[in-house]
Amino acid sequence: MAGSGFRLGRLFGIKINIDWSWLFIFLLVTWNLTTVFSNIHPEWGLALNIGVALVASILFFASVLAHELAHSLMAIAQGVPVRSITLFLFGGVSNIEREPPSPRAEFLITIVGPLTSIVLGLIFIFLSGFAIPTVAGAVDNPAGALANLNPITTLFLWLGPINILLGVFNLVPGFPLDGGRVLRSVLWAATDNLRTATRWASYVGQAIAWLMIIGGIAMVFGAEIPLFGTGLVSGLWLAFIGWFLNNASVQSYRQVIVQDLLEDLPVSAIMRRNPPTISPDASISDLVHDSVMGSDDHAFPVLDNGRLVGLVCLHDVRGVDRARWDSTRVAEIMTPRESLVTATPDEESDDALNKLQQGDHRQLPVLQQEQLVGLLRRRDIMRWLQLQSGDDGQF
Repeated sequence: MAGSGFRLGRLFGIKINIDWSWLFIFLLVTWNLTTVFSNIHPEWGLALNIGVALVASILFFASVLAHELAHSLMAIAQGVPVRSITLFLFGGVSNIEREPPSPRAEFLITIVGPLTSIVLGLIFIFLSGFAIPTVAGAVDNPAGALANLNPITTLFLWLGPINILLGVFNLVPGFPLDGGRVLRSVLWAATDNLRTATRWASYVGQAIAWLMIIGGIAMVFGAEIPLFGTGLVSGLWLAFIGWFLNNASVQSYRQVIVQDLLEDLPVSAIMRRNPPTISPDASISDLVHDSVMGSDDHAFPVLDNGRLVGLVCLHDVRGVDRARWDSTRVAEIMTPRESLVTATPDEESDDALNKLQQGDHRQLPVLQQEQLVGLLRRRDIMRWLQLQSGDDGQF
């Protein structure tokens, strides 16, 4: 189970996750397609229309997964690790662990996604077998031509254009959409500066996002926008997408700033040296009264004869009934050494931050030849970033 959804499985070694918000959009697409198909094919009956709509939704999101999988496989080919792919409310996202190493790598990783969607769209149109006589008949009687299509042809004819539309929409230069990342790769190649390129791509992305928001509000009040139409629901949806894109654009730029500030910075420069420790034989009462109450720390390395054997945190203490604090040893509630994620003092701080984020950890024990030399906490990193942010503002 993922934190906000569930694990679907693995493809090519990449974890495939589904966020709970995806279920909403899946049901919405299925319901909408059922209505459309029922209007075109009333003779099919409700059960068949629901069935075709359900298969269409599944194949559409399989196409979205193929789009993201193309990004991920190209990233791996370019030497960039990929943690997972998650399907959510707005489609899918590849959880690529770090920025591409070069403008060329970013261009290749990015462009392969929209190209995959467009190629899939063309394949579906080809598979639809939309014969020439039917096309000719559709000019005089389009509704009648569509009504004569069988379920498989109807299915493929919907999947074809929607995949092409998905590919084209992703090429809109609104960072962090694919088109925005293509724009960033061009700016990166021109300026030889990832941070500058990201800033300008982010500005373009925010401008496009605000156009969507304004356009969506205008649609709510009756304006008709090509490709998007008009009306309350369509307008609110477009404005919502614009709001999401604006936030994503801002956050993506902040992530690059963080990476830039932490790159080449060793963990030893910002870790907490000589953190307070506890013995595995100490009771929880000793831990609380001697260590927790006397500091603002939330985690304590557990040392046995100078050797790290675990880590005990406040949430471990909260899981034990107060009446058992005197009789329960720290060793019974700690996370053992073999289950801990650790860092080394010479490790780059941006890599250590990735470890913290991947496991949703608050701190990492820092070991040198298996000896504890410090503790790297999220708040230590945030304090460093705030000191170094300069004119780039907040995080």
